[in-house]
Amino acid sequence: MSSYSTGVRFALYPSLAQASVLRQWIGCQRVIYNAKVAEDQYFSTFRRQALSLTGEPTPLDQQYAQFKTELTPWLSEVPSQILRNGAVRWRNAKQRQLQGLAGAPVKRRAHGRQAVLITNELFQFVADEQDGHVLLLGTPKFPVGALRFTAHRPYQLPKQVVISVEAGRWYVSFSFEVASAGVDVLRSPEELAYEFNNWSDAELLTVTAGYDRGVVNRLADSAGLFYPVDPKVTLRVQRKEVQTRRYQRKLARQVKGSTNRNKTKVKLARLQNYRARCAQDWAHKTSYALVTSGTKVHVLEALQVANMTKRSKPKTENGKWVRNGAAAKSGLNKAILGSAWGRLALYLNYKATRRNQLVLVVPPHYSSQECSECHYTHADNRATQALFVCQRCGFTTHADTNASRVLRARGIAQLRAGVVVVKPRKRIAIRRTSQPGAGCSGMSVERQDKSGLEHHAPGTHAASKQKIENCEVRSTVL
Repeated sequence: MSSYSTGVRFALYPSLAQASVLRQWIGCQRVIYNAKVAEDQYFSTFRRQALSLTGEPTPLDQQYAQFKTELTPWLSEVPSQILRNGAVRWRNAKQRQLQGLAGAPVKRRAHGRQAVLITNELFQFVADEQDGHVLLLGTPKFPVGALRFTAHRPYQLPKQVVISVEAGRWYVSFSFEVASAGVDVLRSPEELAYEFNNWSDAELLTVTAGYDRGVVNRLADSAGLFYPVDPKVTLRVQRKEVQTRRYQRKLARQVKGSTNRNKTKVKLARLQNYRARCAQDWAHKTSYALVTSGTKVHVLEALQVANMTKRSKPKTENGKWVRNGAAAKSGLNKAILGSAWGRLALYLNYKATRRNQLVLVVPPHYSSQECSECHYTHADNRATQALFVCQRCGFTTHADTNASRVLRARGIAQLRAGVVVVKPRKRIAIRRTSQPGAGCSGMSVERQDKSGLEHHAPGTHAASKQKIENCEVRSTVL
């Protein structure tokens, strides 16, 4: 029987004193993490500017004792495991960068969602007949006490937990191994692609579905079904936005640092957090409906959300600033980010993997202009936002349904071609240094992994040589 890792997040209810201690733990762990980030940036900058150290590796360790000095006596007021876990979190983030799974670690800010990683030396799950589920936290020297939490589903005892606070609400989350239900052996995407590729075209067409994601219609599939947001939720979000604007005006009139202003900030954060939680709820329910619909191959378009939501560049005419459409672009960015395109793809990937289903990512170019029947592509095919009329064969249907069928056809063609995982592209970033080495043109070259696709394979970093302006510069990416 195969097993997989799953996670849960439960609501936590600490007292005011316990919440104060947890915030102190969060702050100290964030300080260690940010210090490791700054240390790594210092070593990298020094290596680039020192010609004799070119090619020397940056230390990749979990040491944190150098940050406990006379200037930081408050670091000794928390358990040493909290500080160590801050260094561990940085090391894990750095290893993900080296594997090509993420970018370089950046400093964490003191606002927004805050979290602390706690290992099993500091916590214990105990049973309480009166309070139900209880998490006993702390050590004899640094006690926190018993924290009650609400468990809405069964769970197993973990080796580490993450306690977080977001918009004034506390949560405890952790992961554990569970046996896969109904699946004897979980297969890799390559194995699933090989199996589905042996099916006939008619059989493959019945188990393959394409999905078109948009702003007006969040999701439309190739069968003609739409997955909208509950109208009640939409109405609630609109009411929350009205309340948000009222609290923003109230916040602007209050004295900075006052207790009432802090209370208003918490209320404002909860209102703004409601929209994100509604998007997450929709993504979970929709992805579950897709993987339980009988579909075996899911086809998504590779949307570069980060590029689609960039700010408008400033415009000047005759030395004066002119309108650049920033207000309209801001509204479009808000609608795109609120549609939960990335969350849906993320949830669909892991839920489909647990059921031995395949998720493919195909290029989205001209999918809204191509006819799914005759494959004629023209801008006039899409008469309106919702209507698609082919100018060659006269095929008429909903524009989103036609686009999802085009994506399904591209997914099947990609599967037949044997392309399952698209590797990230290599991009060379050339940066000018302030102190060039002897005989060099003042350029430094770094090789980075970049991919605009949502489903990609891990890449590797290695030392490379690049010739720029007849000067050879060695660049080592750790």
